[in-house]
Amino acid sequence: MVRPLIAFGGTTLMIVGIFALWQLTHPTDTYTQVPLPPSKLVSQSAAVITAATTTPATSTPTTPPPPELGPVAPTRYLEITKGCSISVNKDCVRAMSRPSTTSTPRTPLRIGSLLYIKGSTTTSDGTLWYELDFPEALRYSDRLTLPWFIEASAGTVILTDGPSELTATTSTTSKRMIVDRSDQLLLRYDGDTLVATHTISTGRELTPTPRGTFTIFRKTPSRYMQGPIPGISTNYYDLPGVPWNLYFTKQGAVVHGAYWHNNFGRQYSNGCVNLPPALARTVYEWAPLGTTITVRD
Repeated sequence: MVRPLIAFGGTTLMIVGIFALWQLTHPTDTYTQVPLPPSKLVSQSAAVITAATTTPATSTPTTPPPPELGPVAPTRYLEITKGCSISVNKDCVRAMSRPSTTSTPRTPLRIGSLLYIKGSTTTSDGTLWYELDFPEALRYSDRLTLPWFIEASAGTVILTDGPSELTATTSTTSKRMIVDRSDQLLLRYDGDTLVATHTISTGRELTPTPRGTFTIFRKTPSRYMQGPIPGISTNYYDLPGVPWNLYFTKQGAVVHGAYWHNNFGRQYSNGCVNLPPALARTVYEWAPLGTTITVRD
């Protein structure tokens, strides 16, 4: 019985040895988790977060963009010269929804307002119509329904540069203005020489024209002004085509023409400096960007 057991044990040892030799010459595959480089981890995590949190974009109403700033080619504007003046009444010319006197009236326009001309058309009866537009951001865009058309005979076309803004390359100027709130006067100087004195209207007691020294940083021939202005004025107003605007504060203080009142010589505005439209054009064309304005009592 001893010999068979020894034989069996020897056979077992030989099999184990052969298997060990086979493993040495035929190593098995091993699998380990190799971490991603840091950059790939970040980008993949960001992608997962984005996919999890991003929702489809929804369309929202937008307002017309403001006019392009900087030097611009001469632009056509229509100055209203016929119809009502100061007060809105039955004599006012009206913008229409189409180039036709039988179309839907849009809004009455008063003498002295200045409006951007987008285009023109001549109807079959030979009447020339202008299409008006407001290429600017509006505070209350829901008040405006376009298109607007008006007969060319309602006003006079003025060719002038469009909106412009103060830049680092704007030339310096010796021109300056003083706004006297006590005397309701605007004084224009070139250096130390008094050029002209004009009667104005500054802001009322609750909406005063700000005191201080400022610089004209933006000019635009026409502006659609609307109120109330949060934090400044609670007064409602809706004034298309405000003419000859010289901006001197970011909050909206402007020297401009006022076609809706004739109360020059006393406080009347919502913080701006009002001039009669024709005089406002004179001041606008005289004062370059960079003109200093000092508002005092």
